[in-house]
Amino acid sequence: MPNQKILYVTTEMFPYQEDSNMATTVSKMALRMHQEGNDVRVFMPRFGQISERKFQLHEVIRLSGMNIIINDLDQPLIIKVASLPGERLQVYFIDNEEYFKRKQYYVDEHGVPFDDNDERAIFFARGVIETIKKLNWVPDVIHLNGWMASFIPIYLKTFYKTDSYFNDSKIVLSVYNEPDEALPETTEEIMKFDNITSLKAFKKPSFQSFVIESMDLVDLVLKGDEFLQEDLDKAFAKTKTKKSEYLDADTIDKLY
Repeated sequence: MPNQKILYVTTEMFPYQEDSNMATTVSKMALRMHQEGNDVRVFMPRFGQISERKFQLHEVIRLSGMNIIINDLDQPLIIKVASLPGERLQVYFIDNEEYFKRKQYYVDEHGVPFDDNDERAIFFARGVIETIKKLNWVPDVIHLNGWMASFIPIYLKTFYKTDSYFNDSKIVLSVYNEPDEALPETTEEIMKFDNITSLKAFKKPSFQSFVIESMDLVDLVLKGDEFLQEDLDKAFAKTKTKKSEYLDADTIDKLY
């Protein structure tokens, strides 16, 4: 159905990342919906490996300059934008010097997870929500991809629960076989600052536990990979949320 406003939130997208199913799938989905006449926008983190010069990123001054309080500290939100190469499809990048300048994604050169991955995910999720509101653009569909994006429904149902801005937005979560890393034990403490308590994910915080948590907080759960890892597959089977088996990018429009 054309003429819809569709927001893709993702941690990976081709050509900014090249070697994953998620990156390819999100790129194909967003392009297909864009070419069918929908108003499509994409949000992702501005990881340090993404070359600003190569992809012609530039800061959007009117959207930048906001501060987001994480763990009782003000963190400046910087918004950058680029057009997908060869297309008139805008990709917005959530940036912050402290969280996203480093050259690795989630683990250091020794394979040790960063001890602020939880803060980075919270900053990304809240940065997306606040920037969409500042754009004064209400999406009909919010399609989430990647573990960081799974923090968005958690925040919408708790921290933003009295905010009616996204009340009419349908939220879709695609679940992928991403590498799973533990999150710091301080995750619960940090989210308590935002009055978020009693999450099942707090028992053993990890990338995957927050994806599983968010399955019950969206309107539709979709398999992003045809066959999911055991714990994800069990959670997918168990959730009472409406769900769909794997669909490739050419048939994804059946969902909207």
